Amino acid sequence: MTEAEKVSDLHVEVKAALMGEDFEKVKNWQKDAYHKQMIGGFKETKEAEDGFRKAQKPWAKKLKEVDGFKKAFHNACKEEKTATSRENSSKLDNNNPEAQRKLQEKVEKCQQEVHKTKERYEKSLEELDKVTPQYMENMELVFEQWQQFEDNRLSFFKELLLGVKQHLDLSNNHKYKTVYHTLEDTIQGADVQEDLKWFRSNRGPDMSMNWPQFEEWSMDLNRTLSRRETKRKQPDEVMLTGITQAGDHVSKTSSSLTVPSSTEPQCLNPFDDDDDGDEEEEEAVQQPKSSPLNAKKEQVIAKTASTVEKTPDWSDEETGNPFASSNANGNPFDDEPSCPGEVSVPVRALYDYDGQEQDELSFKAGEEFIKMALEDEQGWCKGRLTDGTLGLYPANYVEDV
Repeated sequence: MTEAEKVSDLHVEVKAALMGEDFEKVKNWQKDAYHKQMIGGFKETKEAEDGFRKAQKPWAKKLKEVDGFKKAFHNACKEEKTATSRENSSKLDNNNPEAQRKLQEKVEKCQQEVHKTKERYEKSLEELDKVTPQYMENMELVFEQWQQFEDNRLSFFKELLLGVKQHLDLSNNHKYKTVYHTLEDTIQGADVQEDLKWFRSNRGPDMSMNWPQFEEWSMDLNRTLSRRETKRKQPDEVMLTGITQAGDHVSKTSSSLTVPSSTEPQCLNPFDDDDDGDEEEEEAVQQPKSSPLNAKKEQVIAKTASTVEKTPDWSDEETGNPFASSNANGNPFDDEPSCPGEVSVPVRALYDYDGQEQDELSFKAGEEFIKMALEDEQGWCKGRLTDGTLGLYPANYVEDV
């Protein structure tokens, strides 16, 4: 990759040289050699055309005269031939002598016109031949003038293209050669045994080890939190007050739950497994059916009030149960408490993901679903698939729609 980057830099230098040097040379030469006109085209083109036209003008005038005399001579010959044919036909037909005489006079007149136009035609040719050498000389002068102009143009471009070739040809560039010399030296400098020795010392059996050691138990020892427990904090202490048994001589009072915690509402994850639960806690007190979020709270009550005898009057309608469910449709997530991190944002999966645990979602790239909560400290979000399945998923696997 380093070699590729260095070669890329050299090509960038080639581009800079072509645009900064060669292209500028062409622009400057064109500016000096070709001058644009107001009406379009170049001044040099018009000068070349005018030079050739001026050199041709005297000779072209004589040529036009020659063409005129030539045409007149050919017409006279045609008329003379026609008159001769009529005269011969009249003699064979023995026509009126007066008509034959007129035809004969016509023939004689045509013959005179032929002779006259022929002399003019020949004279014009002689005059044209006289000016032809001068015409050739003038044309050659103009031609050589613009041949010199073309010589300068072709020589300039030949020299320019040689410069372009020098810029394009990296084989003679010492920087280009250095790149591959460095690459070869780097490859040759690699020591297989040293690499293996380094890997053994840093990633193999000879690396420093951190073997497990005996540790004394301490109250301050922080419990390692799972990735889904980092967002919430478990109550350190729960105290149930104001609960009395319902009987004939004892009135029922409302109960209150004191939970020392932060001032912010705690958003419990409905998919967390309770690692601390046991069979005794599950059988202690049977609470009314509630959402998975209320299950945590119910277990707390069951743990502290396991000695409290449940009466037939214990129900969700009692004001003494602070965790009574008001949900009538049986949806375990409708009575979920409103938390600051809750959202309802449509997202699209960027990659395939297969849930590793039961409380994780599985989806394919391109699938869309709803994000139900913001990303936690470990990079996980809660979402709901189109089929209603709720679960956790890695936040960096999706993008907002």
